[in-house]
Amino acid sequence: MQTIAVIRLLQGRLAWYPPGAGDEPLWLDDEAVAERLRSGLAQRRLSPVFAAPGEDVRLSRLEVSDDERKHLTKSLPFMLEEQVAEDIEDLHFAAAPLERNDYAVAVCTRERMDAWSTLLEEFPGVNQWIPEPMLLPWQPGEWCLVLESGRAVVRSGPAEGFSVEREMLPLLLAGALVSGAEPREVIIYGADQGADSALVPASVQDRVQWRHGHFHAALMLSDVAETPLNLRQGDFAPRLPLGRWWRQWRAVAALFAVAFLLHLASTYVDYLSLKRENLALRTAMEQSYRRAYPRGAVVDPEKQLRRQLEALRGSGQTSGFVSLMSRVGEVIADKPGTTIASINYNDRGDEMRMNIVAGDYEAVEQVRAAINGVGLEAEMESSSAQGDRVRARLRVGARS
Repeated sequence: MQTIAVIRLLQGRLAWYPPGAGDEPLWLDDEAVAERLRSGLAQRRLSPVFAAPGEDVRLSRLEVSDDERKHLTKSLPFMLEEQVAEDIEDLHFAAAPLERNDYAVAVCTRERMDAWSTLLEEFPGVNQWIPEPMLLPWQPGEWCLVLESGRAVVRSGPAEGFSVEREMLPLLLAGALVSGAEPREVIIYGADQGADSALVPASVQDRVQWRHGHFHAALMLSDVAETPLNLRQGDFAPRLPLGRWWRQWRAVAALFAVAFLLHLASTYVDYLSLKRENLALRTAMEQSYRRAYPRGAVVDPEKQLRRQLEALRGSGQTSGFVSLMSRVGEVIADKPGTTIASINYNDRGDEMRMNIVAGDYEAVEQVRAAINGVGLEAEMESSSAQGDRVRARLRVGARS
């Protein structure tokens, strides 16, 4: 479980209230103290909060319409333009919802935000910058005051409060009574009950509850984690450092890299396999084309076969070839032991030359005679013995 660690800027010096600290903070210009804080932040044992000085932050409440709420980030500077003396380009605006259309608003100079960023550079991870008065405990109908070191920190409402020099406190509290409702209780943390109570307007002095202690004593009763208003918005929103990001996600990144490499290797293996299959298919297509069209070069067998088929369809060759083959096929089917080795069809003469393999010369002659018997004209062009078989070339065409 993380422990809240509040960092303050007091008299130009950074101070830290560690867990279990008393009223006096530890100063971070002491290197041993600074290293203790850095160690706690690095080990994520501490949840740091920077208490932005109330003198530099103007707090107020703002009621907005539903339409204004949708674009509040962009419209907020212009909604408050008439309430600030500085140019809005020089100011930083932050807002947080209290209720549906009720917002807590903080305004400070961009110069101050930059200065605080520089001061906190050596303590990475301080992503909550809460206006100092908002860290004080508060209940409806209460004022909470902390008096310390010649200054006062005041919270008078859910989003109202200020920090001021001690001498100016009576004037500002009197103004608060005029502009708002009187408190039922005034809680004061300080060191001198009489002097502290005298700073409160006479009309509410009978409602004072004085407690011995300073800022840290009040802080112990506050729910810092529930404070909604964070100055680190817009241009000053926290960004995750690359080094921290890498430490958090390097294991996931390594697993992702391994998975990607395995996928890449698998894809490459599939590619090689498909490439081999494609080469084998192309070789088979080329061989088929060679058997059908032995003459001419083979460049792209697929395209050449498509072209030849289109030519056959366009010229009517298909019907002539099929007619010849149907009758020749019937003859060969009736001659066991005789097979067709190759066919070359000539569309111009509507004839074909085919090489057949038979058991002997007599079987070849029987095939030739049978072809003549089905209305075709078969002529033997050549024959030769191949072992115990005979190979013959026949020219077959329509009878003239």
